Amino acid sequence: MDVPELEFPCPYPIKVICDNGVGLGELIGGVVKKYDSCFDPTSINIKQSKNGNFVSLSVTFEATSREQLDALHQAIIATGRVKMVI
Repeated sequence: MDVPELEFPCPYPIKVICDNGVGLGELIGGVVKKYDSCFDPTSINIKQSKNGNFVSLSVTFEATSREQLDALHQAIIATGRVKMVI
């Protein structure tokens, strides 16, 4: 199956899975804002898991290049609070 290349710039959605904790929206929003200065951290959709152990944060930002996507992914992981980025 061929996967089409992204055409930049484009809106790009990601989901970040973390252990439940205080300040996750602000933390992840701050990281994304470093890579997309127009990103609005209040647009993050936060959902707790059924048992409240985990939180998923849905984020859509303006992707400008593959390098930006790779760097953002690494920066999110580097926070030390993230289990997975999808």
